[in-house]
Amino acid sequence: MNLTKFPRLRFAHLPTPLEHLPRLSNALGGPEIWIKRDDCTGLSTGGNKTRKLEFLMAEAQAQGADTVMTQGAIQSNHVRQTAACAAKLGISCHVLLEDRTGSEDPNYNNNGNVFIDLLHGASYERRGPDLDMNDEMELVASKLRADGSNVYTIPGGGSNATGALGYVDCALEMLHQINNMDLVVDHIVHATGSSGTQAGLITGLKGTNANMPLLGIGVRAPQHQQEENVYKLAVETSNKIGCEGAVKREDVVANCNYIGEGYGIPTRAGIEAITMFAELEGILLDPVYSGKGASGLIDLIRKGYFTKKERVIFLHTGGSASLFGYTNYFDFGDRA
Repeated sequence: MNLTKFPRLRFAHLPTPLEHLPRLSNALGGPEIWIKRDDCTGLSTGGNKTRKLEFLMAEAQAQGADTVMTQGAIQSNHVRQTAACAAKLGISCHVLLEDRTGSEDPNYNNNGNVFIDLLHGASYERRGPDLDMNDEMELVASKLRADGSNVYTIPGGGSNATGALGYVDCALEMLHQINNMDLVVDHIVHATGSSGTQAGLITGLKGTNANMPLLGIGVRAPQHQQEENVYKLAVETSNKIGCEGAVKREDVVANCNYIGEGYGIPTRAGIEAITMFAELEGILLDPVYSGKGASGLIDLIRKGYFTKKERVIFLHTGGSASLFGYTNYFDFGDRA
């Protein structure tokens, strides 16, 4: 599995740490929990999208782009990291932010990732819910092109076959760490949304015959739709790297029972997970992705889905900057 034939820029601080979480493991009574710290990729507070953007922005550069466009929710981690990459390359960044929650909270609409988008020099337009945001983006890109800009567009979450290469590479990196640390790993768990992270990981794991089950905890779509989206992208990614047929439909598993009221709307279980990781391990999660992913992990542990003697890796997709858009969901009681 050779990724060197694909253009790539080096933004991320790699390899990201693979760490044991003893206090969280003890608090839950097992299994042994480890964490892959992709919140530590280094670009603009880090996050999983940086791995994808190493390949996407290299493609943009190869095409001579002077402007990059993408889209996402108002508190999008992907938009933040795209704006940071554009700043590093000295090109313009214009984004579309979709209101998926209807929140009128000024912190949600102006703080967190939105503030950082502007700090990196990006410009943005807002859109209401239930639009085809990639189509909306292409309409705006067409206008910019008509005005003379060379625009490179990136789908939401950076989730196409080019972006998913970042998580094929992550799978290889994680396997190298596991082997060097003499770890036997029974499960890998992570939050799954726009599909690129899970598609890249399952492609890398199956393409190397790693024999490690991968479970995505859905944060947006119903299970069947999420799994189909991931599988379709995994097939495209496998074909792109010359591993045709590596991923079967049954390899793609998502549990979408932890979404709550909808994408970007925190759940009680997610807030509990964020609090547990912060108080027990000093690690920050976010309410949209990693918090809901961790809430699924915690609930499944409590229900006995994993045995006490197993070892589980939770892949942290980052996103702590968005915490500052959700402060009203946290109650610190007498401490505040």
